[in-house]
Amino acid sequence: MRSSHPRSAAVAALVATALATGLLAGSADAAEGAVSADPIRIHDIQGTTRISPLNGKQVTDVEGIVTGVRTYGSRGFWIQDPDADDNDATSEGVFVFTSSVPTVAVGDAVKVSGTVGEYVPGGLNSGNQSVTQISKPAVTVVSSGNALPEATAINEYSVPAEYAPAGDPAAAGSINGLTLQPARYALDYYESLEGMNVRIGTSRVVGATDPYSELWVTVKGWENTAKRGGTIYGSYESQNTGRLQIQQLAPLAQQPFPVANVGDKLTGTTEGPLDFNQFGGYTLVARTLGTVAAGTLAPEKTKPQAEQELAVATYNVENLDPTDPQEKFDALAKAVVENLASPDVLALEEIQDDNGAKNDGTVSAEQTLTKFTAAITAAGGPAYQWRTVNPEDKKDGGEPGGNIRQVFLFNPARVSFTERAPGDAVTATGVVKENGKAALTHSPGRIDPANPAWADSRKPLAGEFVFRGKTVFVIANHFGSKGGDEGLTSHHQPPVRSSEAKRLLQAQAVNGFVKEILAADKNANVLVLGDINDFEFSATTNALADGGALYPAIKSLPKAERYSYVYQGNAQVLDQILTSPAIKKFTYDSVHINAEFAAQNSDHDPQVLRFRP
Repeated sequence: MRSSHPRSAAVAALVATALATGLLAGSADAAEGAVSADPIRIHDIQGTTRISPLNGKQVTDVEGIVTGVRTYGSRGFWIQDPDADDNDATSEGVFVFTSSVPTVAVGDAVKVSGTVGEYVPGGLNSGNQSVTQISKPAVTVVSSGNALPEATAINEYSVPAEYAPAGDPAAAGSINGLTLQPARYALDYYESLEGMNVRIGTSRVVGATDPYSELWVTVKGWENTAKRGGTIYGSYESQNTGRLQIQQLAPLAQQPFPVANVGDKLTGTTEGPLDFNQFGGYTLVARTLGTVAAGTLAPEKTKPQAEQELAVATYNVENLDPTDPQEKFDALAKAVVENLASPDVLALEEIQDDNGAKNDGTVSAEQTLTKFTAAITAAGGPAYQWRTVNPEDKKDGGEPGGNIRQVFLFNPARVSFTERAPGDAVTATGVVKENGKAALTHSPGRIDPANPAWADSRKPLAGEFVFRGKTVFVIANHFGSKGGDEGLTSHHQPPVRSSEAKRLLQAQAVNGFVKEILAADKNANVLVLGDINDFEFSATTNALADGGALYPAIKSLPKAERYSYVYQGNAQVLDQILTSPAIKKFTYDSVHINAEFAAQNSDHDPQVLRFRP
């Protein structure tokens, strides 16, 4: 399990080695010649770019007031020079990395000698920006009980509307060497305050409290507002500049972190040093934390389907396996019945094998599905049947030993499944024409499982259903994750999104298969759904829709309602249902029951589409 502040001595040593070899060297040599006999001040260390001009150099008797002390995780303290220079690009605060529990207190006036360095949370290959710090410090306390430098207010007026400068092409797209323009770019503005004492006023929560005791707020209440209180991530250029992560300095044993949902308010003043970490970037580490005022957000319930309507849903149930507590099965089952109104067909993602993450060659999910469908029946739902194809052991990615796969649940009282020579893990289903209509060669079957696009990834599951005499093809997907992508706060701008290449190939494979069905019958009812792991505006979604084969149905919703997942305070689309051209009239619902809440049964919101075939 990750720490909120993972900065071990071992990692620090690795980074120190990288610095020594010049991987993060700034203009230290030039700075050395420019240094006069005047004492080094914090703003001299911070400089006007992201990399300190004194990177790798020893400094002596740097003066400042202690504004925050961290006794856990990345141990150390922040100091700030109360006598600021007149350059907004230079921060007046800096982190002093002690590795052991610091012996200073807030309000101490100190002199610090040590080595200036650039620490990269997450490592050099993460793409993360670095934190300027003083390490291996010798600290002298000059006096105690001093007033703190006045906190800089971060608010809707101070944060620029533009997110980041374009990276320098001569530096592989990095912004590290660019002079900060804090009045023009939000990332430059936050960087110009790195290590300083900052504060926010009452702000709306846009990312619920997570298991690591952090939440997200926006200081721009009007920025791309979601209908239910979040902030919509609607394009690669809509990064939402007002988002800020909030943690606290006090250890949890002393002060429990507040539980907040999206739409709640963090009221009053929240004040403390501005840090940067690998799990979200710029973070206000609160010395003084505001109070959460609860909103009225409640889990949504979709409208039940009419008698003549087919309701098809998708739900990522987050690594469900029989070793999970019965409470998780019951909660997910209740959601299927009460929040999703017992859809006729339900595509599940992340159903694990019968012993979960135990890595012993088990691939069957019979016990998982028996337990889940029984819980649905107990919750008042239908007696769902299921169809799936067991994966090859350790071939589909996900949690090691878990063997996640997609599964169809269907209500036999409303819909029938057309069994056609069920496929296995390595056999591709195909499309044939029967009596002028399209049909699958294997149902259930996997689409092109030998395609390299599906290496270490879940293969799509295709099936034929019949509702009121009409055939409906359903293709359940769980595309490759975003693991390895750089965060929005990367020093590369735009950030490198390396995971997209694989999803693009996966989308092209599914699109090609849908086109085969439509070539056999242009009026075929086809639904492609699941955890696509990509946005409705992405190249992945565009490739799925290519040639008009499919329409991303979530685009039928107003922009303020288009999301199924909340990540770092951005409400965004990962889960989708796409329709073939024959499905002209439908109602679509992204059923918000998890992503906005601190208490979750899954981290995804399910999607439901209703139509009359």
